[in-house]
Amino acid sequence: MKRKDRIAGILALAVGTALLASGCASGGDSSSDGDVAMTFWQNSTTGEGKAYWEKTVADFEAANPTVTITMQSIQNEEMDGKLQTALNSGDAPDIFMARGGGKLADVVAAGQAMDITDSIDSATKAAVPEGVLSAFEVDGKIYGMPTAVLPGGIFYSKDLFAAAGIDAVPTTIDELNTAVDKLKAADIAPIAVGAKDAWPAAHWYYFFALRACSQATMTAAAQSMTFDDPCWLTASEQMEEFVKTEPFNAGFLTTSAQQGAGSSAGLLANHKAAMELMGAWDPGVIASLTPDQKPLPDLGWFSFPEMSDGAGSAGAMMGGVDGFTCSAQAPKKECTDFLNFIVQKDQQEGYANAFHTLPANTDAQGVVTDPALQSILTAYGDAPYVTVWLDTLFGQNVGNALNTGVVDLLAGKAGAADIISAVNAAAAKG
Repeated sequence: MKRKDRIAGILALAVGTALLASGCASGGDSSSDGDVAMTFWQNSTTGEGKAYWEKTVADFEAANPTVTITMQSIQNEEMDGKLQTALNSGDAPDIFMARGGGKLADVVAAGQAMDITDSIDSATKAAVPEGVLSAFEVDGKIYGMPTAVLPGGIFYSKDLFAAAGIDAVPTTIDELNTAVDKLKAADIAPIAVGAKDAWPAAHWYYFFALRACSQATMTAAAQSMTFDDPCWLTASEQMEEFVKTEPFNAGFLTTSAQQGAGSSAGLLANHKAAMELMGAWDPGVIASLTPDQKPLPDLGWFSFPEMSDGAGSAGAMMGGVDGFTCSAQAPKKECTDFLNFIVQKDQQEGYANAFHTLPANTDAQGVVTDPALQSILTAYGDAPYVTVWLDTLFGQNVGNALNTGVVDLLAGKAGAADIISAVNAAAAKG
């Protein structure tokens, strides 16, 4: 089977949502002479990523002289809150970030996102696998364009593993525990976690759940918003046992994820910790935080370890698909032209190089040379299925409750069962 076909068959879990009619923000401005102005929000505030978007906007404007795009760069940790505020106030940007799942379904249900199904051009359909496009599908319609596929796993320093006498990456939780012990014996912080931002810490629970719960169980939970299957509690208990081994960096509860040398990504970038569980955007973040601001030469990657007693399929992965959505009130032709433009091969190659990540356009994946990212591509192509990050899958309210519950467990404020109680309570509130 061709790689493109193989990846197309790996579908992120979809969330069916009934659409609700509602009022929405005013869109891009059109002048009497036919000029169109649009606003664009993205989350790269410095370095190569910001420069990429500045060039991309300039290139699009040069090819479309009647269109002007005003770009705003918003720090990633602030994006969700600012975007939600803008959407609720009726002042949403014309083009904004989207990651599919329940979060996008909520925006669609509020009438705030544009159906672009009939505006996806043939070149995009040929180069972007259907399974990747479907991450932005709600009730059979497409509401966003993907720019990157971002499966998760554990990034690690090959040099620090060697210094601790670890000669093979862990494939089971027992082997991961052994690696943690060896790193601690060598006075190396085993795992960096940015729990201050909540979601990076919650990733650990997500992956324990991926191993403990079947794909069918996760699909059912996303549809019913009930978490009564015993596997959810099993995942909590397994994570609680893992946390008791004290595998994380000192001060992890107040460590941020991606900002500065003291962040979890920064600790790995500067060889202050050996591992970090993160998505495929991490090599780019790490590269921005190394002393020379270049990719970490000894960066490696391995899949989250397997568990012998779980219902999840061996090799199953979790991750996301980053992309962009047009506001429901944006100028349709110009906005969808921009979305089609950013997934062209040349643009996607530039994106992959600037962000050190995996482009959604399979024709552009030939520029991926980073060994860690190549390992991810191999695992992604072999995976029986890929599920969406749980906070994305379950939507903002339940997702936030889940993330907070995991941090409370890590802080010793709650037990394993409390995570399940918190998400069920959030789901019951609607």
